[in-house]
Amino acid sequence: MIVEKAYLELYPKGKLGDYSFSIAYSGKFSDYNANVSRKGKVIRFNLSRKWEEINDDVKMGLIQFLMNKLFGTKKHTQHMELYDIFLKKVHIAVPKTKTDPILAESFDRVNDAYLYGLIEKPNLEWGTDSFHKLGSYEYGSDTITISTILVGDKESLDYVMYHEMLHKKHKFKTKNGRSYHHTKEFLAEERKFKDFDDVDKKINRLVRRKKGFKAFF
Repeated sequence: MIVEKAYLELYPKGKLGDYSFSIAYSGKFSDYNANVSRKGKVIRFNLSRKWEEINDDVKMGLIQFLMNKLFGTKKHTQHMELYDIFLKKVHIAVPKTKTDPILAESFDRVNDAYLYGLIEKPNLEWGTDSFHKLGSYEYGSDTITISTILVGDKESLDYVMYHEMLHKKHKFKTKNGRSYHHTKEFLAEERKFKDFDDVDKKINRLVRRKKGFKAFF
């Protein structure tokens, strides 16, 4: 079984009898998403249906990545390297079917002003009216999602859009089995946004209107 092979490669001294593994594919996930849960000695891997079509070598890397998160380890394997490469390249083949005129205008403004128009337009969609999560970029579905609280605030919208576009540009770096998304290069380029400090403070004031919230994007 692929999960057992992944476990023994990651933890050569481990014993299969220590845990019971299962893997399930679900249509509830967006493209190439996955998670892992543990109840006692029972460990369950839940993968989107898109993973059924993917080569086992890449899939093993995903499972090992989830094992690192579950067990708090920092191991790395060639299969995890293949998974990293796959995740960084999958956006090329993802259909671009979602868009919105306001988000598309923001994307184009930011792309032209800061990224020389070189970033390919991903799927663009509005999320909920979340104060906690202002924006996100999902590698597997090549989708930027923006909180609806930014509707009508052009400057803040462009700032969050720029942040998510930088995720698409820089992807992530992996070290000791962990993925790092806000690298030094990412943060340095983010500060190139016009009036960065002022806009960042503005975003924080907006979020603080909801007591206990902290911006996440």
